[in-house]
Amino acid sequence: ILLHVLCVQTAPCGRRGPDGGGPDGGGPMAGGPEEGLRYLLLEPGSEAWTEGAVSINDTSGAVGRTLGQSSEVAFVFYNDQSPVEPRAALGRSSGHTKGAVVVDKTQGFWLVHSTPHFPPPREAGHFSYPDTGLINGQSFLCVTFPLERFLAIGEQLHINQPHVFDCQVPEALASLLPTLSTLCHKLRPSAFTAPPPLSAGGTPFISFAKGAAFNNDLYHSWVAPALGTPLLVQFWVRSTGVLPSNCSGAWSVLNIERLSPGGSAFSTSLDHSKWAASPEGAQAGGGWVCVGDINRNEAEERRGGGTVCQRDPRVWKAYRSAALQCQDCEGRTTTC
Repeated sequence: ILLHVLCVQTAPCGRRGPDGGGPDGGGPMAGGPEEGLRYLLLEPGSEAWTEGAVSINDTSGAVGRTLGQSSEVAFVFYNDQSPVEPRAALGRSSGHTKGAVVVDKTQGFWLVHSTPHFPPPREAGHFSYPDTGLINGQSFLCVTFPLERFLAIGEQLHINQPHVFDCQVPEALASLLPTLSTLCHKLRPSAFTAPPPLSAGGTPFISFAKGAAFNNDLYHSWVAPALGTPLLVQFWVRSTGVLPSNCSGAWSVLNIERLSPGGSAFSTSLDHSKWAASPEGAQAGGGWVCVGDINRNEAEERRGGGTVCQRDPRVWKAYRSAALQCQDCEGRTTTC
């Protein structure tokens, strides 16, 4: 399994490291798909992936501590492949989007990931990692934000049209988190405005959120032009209607075909994670990394989903070095 665990900024309600302290990582990655519960972390300020001290399903690990915090919080768990409902019952009416938001009275975190049937509902009473996340690589991005940023994050999630399977906003927080409250009640705000720039620990983030009406490829039609950079994109290629690499327009988008995170090389056909990186660094106008939950295929052009991007040279170096081979715009395999 390839688990990317990316986190920014420490805080009481922020993402927790395996020692119970602050966040211990930053983006995706873990070993190859044959390695089950192993995962890699990108430590804040680090340029290299490090292996997690415990397995991904351990309650003392990075993800387990993040999601196993106080019950006196607001939370929204969403997944188009819910852990509590049959997939057939969900259909494709919701966005192709997976994540969790947990907020207290001062701050919270937004976890964007690619794992089916995750996280477990709170009523389960314990943290667990699903078997469906063990076969292929997955990605996690966890960012801590101050309370006031969650109004905009809630608006972004409404646009994504998530399937919310577990949700709670205590009365004491409802007036402070109106967009999360409407998610819990499956209501939609009457209008949307462009959210303000998000930032955490001094790092700026840009969140791209599309609904079904967007009806186009997120990466080529919006993310690459908005960031002003070509993109190398990792996504789940074992689906129907996969979009080929696209070199039309000013900014090309190439599909990654082979990865080597942390020294383990394997085909992207074994990796379910969703991320993108500029082929060149910031000095050449690139340096962007995006982690999200939407694939490049025809069906998902017509579904909600998104990606969260940041421009950090250390994070970019870790992701960019993991992309080995790509599909060029003639359909040939080439060095990324």
